[in-house]
Amino acid sequence: MKRKIGLIDAYIDEWHADHISGMIARGRYGSEFEVVSASEIAPAPGKRPLDVWCRENGLRAAASPEEVVAECDAILVLAPSTPEVHEELARPALESGKPVFVDKPFCDTLAGARRMFELADRNHTPLTSFSALRYAPGLQRFCRERPDGGRPRLAWVRGNGTIRGFRNYGIHIIEMLVMILGTDAEAVMQAFDADSCCDMMQVRYPDSRRGVVIRTPSGSFEAGGCLESGHEFKIGETDGFFDHAIEAILEFFRTGENPVPRGEMLEAVRLYEAGLKALEHPGKWHVCLPKASE
Repeated sequence: MKRKIGLIDAYIDEWHADHISGMIARGRYGSEFEVVSASEIAPAPGKRPLDVWCRENGLRAAASPEEVVAECDAILVLAPSTPEVHEELARPALESGKPVFVDKPFCDTLAGARRMFELADRNHTPLTSFSALRYAPGLQRFCRERPDGGRPRLAWVRGNGTIRGFRNYGIHIIEMLVMILGTDAEAVMQAFDADSCCDMMQVRYPDSRRGVVIRTPSGSFEAGGCLESGHEFKIGETDGFFDHAIEAILEFFRTGENPVPRGEMLEAVRLYEAGLKALEHPGKWHVCLPKASE
């Protein structure tokens, strides 16, 4: 018998919910899992309501997140464009003891992310969240093999996206930076404001590390930089990252073991939160909240 996955969303008629069932069915664990039900807060203007969307996608429309949690073995909390509602949307799942994946960004504040982990820990609920870009093959290989020449001293990461700019797409690029440079950033500075067609965020660390996060309307996701030895590196292979990410989510549902260090999850949130605030004052350094390990 297949394990049942439930979707909890702010509004269900969105790209991630539209494609998740098919990606699971086509993947390595397609014979073990199936998406069976979904809930939403309310349909967005111009979007299909839950009952219509579920009927067209062969799922059951649940009356509430609690109902989804009750009938499923594992939970996907989506709402990728509204991380500000993740904490509340995920609450019934985090109290369940069943494995929970929260779509990126995990939360829009470090305080909220910590509360989510505290609730999950109290209820022995396995919890993870990550950007699919974490599973870009080139990035995974770089982080696994770590080329000779010491640790990275400088890293730039680049990605694309237009809708709501940094708020929607910054987390992908930030997570790539955290994987390369590590944690404990102390301050960020945005070059542009929230209405710009592009972003460039500098990230400063208390030691010699420096990072640059760049978003443009189009182009590829890639990264590069310089090691302590002075040797340069570039990371560009991203083919199949969504399929690899789905496999990682299902492996997490099977084992309950978080594939992402908690410190890295919290670091990505604190950089995302600081980056949002820094958009209000371009050209000025914005000090991050206390580091994720504190």
